Amino acid sequence: MTEPLLWEADAQGVVTLTLNRPAQRNALNLALAVAIGGACRRLRAEGAPLVFVRAAGPVFCAGADLKERQGMDDDAIRARRIKGFAAYDALEALPMPVIAVVEGPAVGSGAEIAAACDFIIATPAASFRTPEALWGTVGATQRLPRVLGKRLAKDLMLTGRSLSAEEALAHGLVTRLVAPEALAATLAEIAATIVKAPPAALRMAKRCIEEGLARDQRGAMATELLAIEESLANAEWKQAMAGFGR
Repeated sequence: MTEPLLWEADAQGVVTLTLNRPAQRNALNLALAVAIGGACRRLRAEGAPLVFVRAAGPVFCAGADLKERQGMDDDAIRARRIKGFAAYDALEALPMPVIAVVEGPAVGSGAEIAAACDFIIATPAASFRTPEALWGTVGATQRLPRVLGKRLAKDLMLTGRSLSAEEALAHGLVTRLVAPEALAATLAEIAATIVKAPPAALRMAKRCIEEGLARDQRGAMATELLAIEESLANAEWKQAMAGFGR
């Protein structure tokens, strides 16, 4: 049986997770949701300086595997959806940098997976769509409004239209739009920069941004001040500063 999620670590420890159901356009089924959760637990246990989330084939993820739901009762569908939500949350909660690499359509669950990562690098073939409401269900209503704003999120959800890679870049969902022939070099450059940086500092910076957005201005500043105190007590900071000016 083909593994629904591939794990590959390079010599620097950078991990690439690849959605691996190309014949099903990487539709999210129970096995893939469980595999994502398991991979996130492994990443927490083993550590990695950086994680890329990619997909096999021309489609990043076509959404939920609706064929899997045929014959399911309400309880089974509910349980499967909760597993999906847990997978998105697990990706979002990882302490190290997590980057989605989207080279094709990301629909429904695919948009959720990409949005759960810290940022998205896309090629022009990427697109984003959340047609759940048009299919008679609800989903992808929480992360995208926080990135795109509620009006554009409603446009996508209520009309089912596709957001092109260029539009996604303009609205901040995608942070870098890269030509396919330049993608490998771009990812290698990002990885080289992140691998050289003190991992504790990167994790603290990520934590401060995430926690700060959930607090008022005073609370957010308190979060950063605590992180500064933590970094001052960390030998990594002293080693990094010692390298400046040489």
